[in-house]
Amino acid sequence: MIALESRPRLAPKARLRFDAQASRYMLLYPERGMQLNGTGSAIVKLCTGEHTVAQIIAQLASDYPGQPAESIEREVLRFLEALAERMLIRCEP
Repeated sequence: MIALESRPRLAPKARLRFDAQASRYMLLYPERGMQLNGTGSAIVKLCTGEHTVAQIIAQLASDYPGQPAESIEREVLRFLEALAERMLIRCEP
């Protein structure tokens, strides 16, 4: 479980890159890649270790004002937990 006060950052093996051919961001890691939609790339861009999970959620709530805050929180936590399971992010206290 990822805490709201933790500060996620990309793991050393993961890199965020823009694929000009597909016009999308990709999260690249050894021998694999993951295409990110707009929301996914917005989340990963904020995973610098500087922002808490709560701050990431607040930023997305500001970027997508038509979405319920509870829904945004749930989706962000689910996405970050999936990245953490794949060891693509590290959550620091």
